[in-house]
Amino acid sequence: MSIVVLVGNPRPQSRTFQIALKAAAAIAERIGDGDPLDAVDLSALAPDLLSVVPPQEVQEALDRVAGADILLVASPTYKGTYTGLLKVFLDRLPGGALESTIAVPLLVMGHPKHSLAVEVHLRPLLVELGAVVPTPGLAFLESQLPDADEVLGAWAGTVAPQVVAAELARDAARI
Repeated sequence: MSIVVLVGNPRPQSRTFQIALKAAAAIAERIGDGDPLDAVDLSALAPDLLSVVPPQEVQEALDRVAGADILLVASPTYKGTYTGLLKVFLDRLPGGALESTIAVPLLVMGHPKHSLAVEVHLRPLLVELGAVVPTPGLAFLESQLPDADEVLGAWAGTVAPQVVAAELARDAARI
């Protein structure tokens, strides 16, 4: 089973990237997936995302995201929503590109007033691309950074059973 982490922060190796990896690892542990996580850090691809023809590394990242069994999509919250960098990348995917994918949205934010953004903005984008989003997204507050392992562990304990149920339903539909 492939778990891909997609991070739309323009800063390399950002806090968002670190939280996303921890969140995906917590889910993987709870669903019994021992495969290594695959991460797409869009900060490295940013200069090439608007090329008319995507360079090889952009196309490979698009293919990895579209081929994921489970896709954790993370972004910092800018202006009350996900980053433009994430939007530009996801706009390169054709409609339905995520129809075999279980997606888990995660937004890192500085203030609780942005907590609905994960459900109001990021979830609908993933659903529009065909993903199944079986769980509420995670609105992770920067103030939770000192307790990240505890917060993510509790969250993953709630999310993992729903991800497994979605996997079973997806696999049954393929038969």
